[in-house]
Formats: sequence, C-alpha cells, structure tokens
Amino acid sequence: MSLTEEQQDLRDAVRGLLAAGGDERSLWRRLCGEVGVAGLAIPGRYGGAGAGPAETGVVMEELGRDLTPSPLLGSAVLAAQALLASGDDAACRRLLPAIAGGSATAALAWTTRAGHWDCGEVACEAREARGGHWQLSGEAHHVLDGDAADVLLVAARAPGGVGLFEVDPGQRGVDRAAVTAMDPTRRLAVVRLAGARGGRVGEDAVGALSRARDLACLALAAEQVGAARRALELTVGYTLTRVQFGQVIGSFQALQHRLADLHVLVESAGSLSRAAVSGPDDAPALGLRAAAVKVYCSEVLMRAAAEMIQLHGAIGITWEHPAHRYLKRAHGAMHLFGRPAQHAAAIAASLIDR
Repeated sequence: MSLTEEQQDLRDAVRGLLAAGGDERSLWRRLCGEVGVAGLAIPGRYGGAGAGPAETGVVMEELGRDLTPSPLLGSAVLAAQALLASGDDAACRRLLPAIAGGSATAALAWTTRAGHWDCGEVACEAREARGGHWQLSGEAHHVLDGDAADVLLVAARAPGGVGLFEVDPGQRGVDRAAVTAMDPTRRLAVVRLAGARGGRVGEDAVGALSRARDLACLALAAEQVGAARRALELTVGYTLTRVQFGQVIGSFQALQHRLADLHVLVESAGSLSRAAVSGPDDAPALGLRAAAVKVYCSEVLMRAAAEMIQLHGAIGITWEHPAHRYLKRAHGAMHLFGRPAQHAAAIAASLIDR
C-alpha cells in the first residue's frame, strides 16, 4: 500500500527535522511544534489533529529508521489512547491538550516484571480511601518514559476489577527510576507506589488497556519496519563498497540472494503494517491485526538486524558501528507489548473458536 500525498508530506517533514539533528528534547519540541506529531491521533476537541494510526505509523517509521529516542510511543500512543478509550471526557479535556501539544508527556504503568501486557495481569493494587480517592501500591515495570513523565496513569486491581487511575507523579509514595535496558535508545522505568493517592479514570479499564495495547502494537510495527528498512539500506551500501578477493562483496551471488530475500521480507512487513492501520476499528478485528503485525514485524526486524551484523563482518560487532544498536532494538521491541508467541497464540485461539 502506498502513502497518500498528505502522508508523503508528513514523512518528508519528519525526515527533514530528524536529519537536522539536535538533542532529544529540542528535537521533540520541534517535532511537536512544527509537525504536531504528538497530537496526530488525538481528536480535535482535545487539542489534537484528529488523524489516526496511519499517520502515527508514518512518523513511527521515520523514528525507527535511525532509532531516534522519542516519547511518542509511550505518551501519545499508549497512554493517550488508554485515556481516550476510557471514555472519561473530563479527564481527556484536562490532560490531553498538553499531551497533544507536546508540553507534557504521559506514561502508563501497567505490567509486572514478566512483561506480559495482559489486561488481567496488572502490577498494582488499589483500595478505596475516604473522600472518593484511591490508594495505590505496587511495582510496575517496563514503563515507557516513566521516570520523567508529567502525567502518570496506573492500571491497578481494585475490588470491582481492574481500573485505570491518574496519579500525581510528584507526590509522596511515588518512586520512579530509570532502568538500564538492552536497547539504550528506549527509555524504560520502574514505577513503585506505596499508598499513592489517585483518582479513577473511566469505567472500562480492561477495554481501554486492550485498545491502547493494540494501537501501540501497530505503532511499534511501523517503527520496526523503519528500522528494518534502514538496516537493509546500510547493509546493501556496505556490500557495494567492501572489497574482498579483488571485487566488491555485493557482486557475490550468494550475498545477492540473501539481500534479495531480506528485501522481500522488509517490503512485505511494510505492506502488512500499512494495511493493518487501514482496517476496521472494532475490537476483535483490531486485536487480530495488531497481533499479526507484532509477530511478523518483530521477526523481520530481528532477521534484518542479524543479517546486518553478519554481512558487515568484523566491523558489525564493534561498538562504533550502528549494527549492534539495531540488534538491540530488535530484541527490545520483540518483547514490548507482549512476546510474539503470545500474539501468535491469540491468533490461533481466534481461528479455533471459528
């Protein structure tokens, strides 16, 4: 599937800003101020652009090309979409305009150390306190940009089932710490709550979490496609300059076959990613598409990163070369929002139920 003219303009604008460089904060400010990336999938009534997953995917693919650190996935996709899906209009009106404008970032504290991202398996507990407030305790892991977020949403088990809660990250009882992850370009944190005060957001937290995870999988898949495509480009470029036995290694037929196979995989992943964001928006269909792209794009990026290292030879395992960064991104992204085996099992279960 090809991009529309507007999506091509969006891609070119983002790519131009990324090429200009800059530190992470200034780059994020420019992406939000000049392109409005944080508000793409947020409705206009909440300060966003009212676009959708397809436009978010265009940006994520560009961010994935050079593994650009950004709070887009954790803030504008995962947390913001959970907030939108909660159906709490008052909370959306209060929190989303700043998130859409990029002046505030949000984080969703959800999963346990195991990182299953299961709607029924949350890391925190909530109990009702006086005055209609809640007290939350627990330790959430793999929290995207959780150490510096201005808005903190917490999925917690309450007496009536899983709920979604807004917690002031600056209060006593909230401890946030960045963790050293395999992928240094992806900021993850552990959020510990010890009787922290929170307010409930919406009623259907399980539905909100499920939808947010599915949309995050779509965005992550686009990022994986961008990373895989760039890894292939760099590898092809290297094989056209590296000389062995008196000729460039790109002239060896065995390597040409490997690169041709990889090209097919990357292009098919891109087609699947773009098709997935244009399908029906109902929960069952969205969930299956999200599971499919999570499985396939994870495997394609892993293959592209592995081939990148192998075909670069010795230089591919040096710290100075970017190949190891793509392999680390591939490993980290594969486990984010549920392992591929979990999503494959969900697809299999849906087929059996039919």
